[in-house]
Amino acid sequence: MSLRGESMKGMSRRRAIAVSAGATLAATTLVGRARAAVPAGAIRIERVRTSFQEHRYRTPYKFGGVPVDRATILDVEIDCVGADGRPVTGSGSMPLGNVWSFPTRTLPYDVTLGAMKGLAGRIEAIVAGCTEVAHPLELARILEPEFAKAAAEESAARGLAEPIPPLAVLVTASAFDAALHDAGGKALGRSAFLTLTPDLIGHDLSRYLGDDFKNENLQDSIRPAPAPRVPLFHSVGGADPVHESEIKEKLDDGLPQALADWIRFNGLERIKIKLQGEDLAWDIERTLAIDAVARATKPDTNWKYCADFNERCPNVEYVLEYLRKVEEKSPACFAAIEYVEQPTSRNLRALPRVDMHAANKLRPIVVDEGLVDLDSLLEARELGYTGLALKACKGQSHSVLFAAAARKYGMFLTVQDLTCPGAALVHSAGIAAWVPGTAGLEANARQYLPAANEPWAEKLPGLFKITDGMLHTDCLAGRPGLGAV
Repeated sequence: MSLRGESMKGMSRRRAIAVSAGATLAATTLVGRARAAVPAGAIRIERVRTSFQEHRYRTPYKFGGVPVDRATILDVEIDCVGADGRPVTGSGSMPLGNVWSFPTRTLPYDVTLGAMKGLAGRIEAIVAGCTEVAHPLELARILEPEFAKAAAEESAARGLAEPIPPLAVLVTASAFDAALHDAGGKALGRSAFLTLTPDLIGHDLSRYLGDDFKNENLQDSIRPAPAPRVPLFHSVGGADPVHESEIKEKLDDGLPQALADWIRFNGLERIKIKLQGEDLAWDIERTLAIDAVARATKPDTNWKYCADFNERCPNVEYVLEYLRKVEEKSPACFAAIEYVEQPTSRNLRALPRVDMHAANKLRPIVVDEGLVDLDSLLEARELGYTGLALKACKGQSHSVLFAAAARKYGMFLTVQDLTCPGAALVHSAGIAAWVPGTAGLEANARQYLPAANEPWAEKLPGLFKITDGMLHTDCLAGRPGLGAV
């Protein structure tokens, strides 16, 4: 068992990480005798740095019945040593998204955000104190139990009436996980998505996904090169104006407000529709109104929609009635609904259990908030969920593993973000581009956090200047790590 010195930044207490056989190195590099003890994709952590950005939304984004008007973004840099002894620095970034990942009716916004920021400090200390030498995927497997313990400790220290939930732990840890994968790719001089073979990881997929995946290669679930283009899903939040007449306050910043203007501005062909799940008539009329505006603005378009209820539906009957009524009123609109996302509670084991088999006969039913680990994926499949949403905010490690599981089980795939600007959007776009078969990427920071995207528009215009409804992800080809820096 090995521990960093007490001078490590952010260490509030000694913490040892269990070390697997043969992985501890006495030398200061990974060369020489130590090279044979670790896989070629292994890295060693040297130093961790964190910082926060604060941003206000251009307009509030309403989902799950709650309007959000601000974001705190966690940025992480991790200095590492690669297998050849060269130093590299990996970078990760992610909004903490406490309203989505830590929903509560008893704790105010500042309390849940403060808890996640406090957890980020504990995770920084844990990662900086890790002496394990391993592939980033293996580091995630080793460190995640420590993050869960840290969340329990942070919750107790703050006397929280509701402890930090598993999804909020994943979101807080995701920037660290991204930074490790970024460093791992840079150490090998290639995309992090091309570092997933058993010889580089040191294990096959069964180590992470169970015996069903024995002798399977994670790299087989990733494209050999990123898709050149990925469809962009534009989000229409619960309070967003569909018609010009619904605009309450005109903004003079050069960006659209009403849906038709957004369609023309970005050349849209995909829309994510945020619904209430508590007012069936409103949900049906909202969907039909959005479809009518879309077809009137861009008539010769193969429109595709995501109907996202953010867990608000009381039961599967609500979903069935919504889909049947939309089809009755507009067969074309119904045909355009590509999938339905997380219609009922993220607690998949809540009683009475909500079975989605009847609904999945009409449209793919995608699990999002309820997907936090392999067990929850298997639980969702048993309940009739036929698709899943990959999210960088749940971690790069989870994203590629979920992609492999979805491929094996024949599940529908889409990629969502967490109003991710800048580097966080690059992480999300990478998942959408490198994982085959994804329906598209919801990327809404250009709507709600455009100022945070501005420094990136010239760096990667294909991702940050949308004119044809597509993210031009071919710009990620040849970029080492996760492609942001």
